[in-house]
Amino acid sequence: MTNDILIAVIVLGVLGILFAVVLYIVAQKFKVLEDPLIDEVAEVLPGANCGGCGKAGCRAFAEACVKQGNMDGLRCAPGGNAVMAKVAELLGCSVEQGEPQVAVVRCNPSCKGANRRSNYDGLQSCAFQNTLYTGESGCPFGCLGCGDCVEACQFDAIHIDPSTGIPVVDANKCTACGACAKACPRRVIEIRNKGRKERRVFVSCVNKEKGAVARKSCDNACIGCGKCEKVCPVSAISINDNLSYIDFTKCIACRKCVVECPTHAIHDVGFPAPAKKAEAPAEAPQEPIKVNITVGEKVEIPANN
Repeated sequence: MTNDILIAVIVLGVLGILFAVVLYIVAQKFKVLEDPLIDEVAEVLPGANCGGCGKAGCRAFAEACVKQGNMDGLRCAPGGNAVMAKVAELLGCSVEQGEPQVAVVRCNPSCKGANRRSNYDGLQSCAFQNTLYTGESGCPFGCLGCGDCVEACQFDAIHIDPSTGIPVVDANKCTACGACAKACPRRVIEIRNKGRKERRVFVSCVNKEKGAVARKSCDNACIGCGKCEKVCPVSAISINDNLSYIDFTKCIACRKCVVECPTHAIHDVGFPAPAKKAEAPAEAPQEPIKVNITVGEKVEIPANN
């Protein structure tokens, strides 16, 4: 009995040693050596894991940077130019300074322009609602206002305005990661340059229907008339599929298109309010001239100054 136990222990011990040797050989053969520079780059990144760079997270972005050896085609939106400069320094390469960007909601407030035709009372999800019908205004391209973009934002930079039902972006908090734009099933949200002095001009409409049809859903819809395109001095505006689009890389924010748009579909943001014209002082009322006239007497009445 004792010998059987001893033999079993010896056999198990030999098998354990044998398996350990096999696991060691396999681990050495298939081990992956990771560049320690990846940890250094990941440490510099903000750690938001927002996916704005197109990678699975910040560590995946760091791995891509180290593997590629440069910053071509890679950018961390939340980190901005400051973080990109640090990463480039670690990699020993140069990086171009990018323009600050922000998310822009390209849809007019529903209570001001849209004509509501129905009332949605169901699951509050834009992705779900988009599969059911066109929306309360009947516009198949407009914002549905359920807040999928709000849930997707990790920086508390976007909220639904209860008075209009349209999301509003806080430019000071927005990192232009693009999560809200990806969450929007109708592509109403676009990432655009903030512009010089944070002044930007854009078409606040994505409706590609013909003008008359688009206006039935919203009074402020773009009708693709082309007036804005004609007055643009730098050819920054193009008309495609009945919809006007302003190229923010060309736009000089002259705002001629804003004035020319007949439906007020083009919005200008960040510009100072126009100064009010000074009102002319009101003239003091003149007292009536009293003249005593005798019958048969000739009287001259003085003219008013």
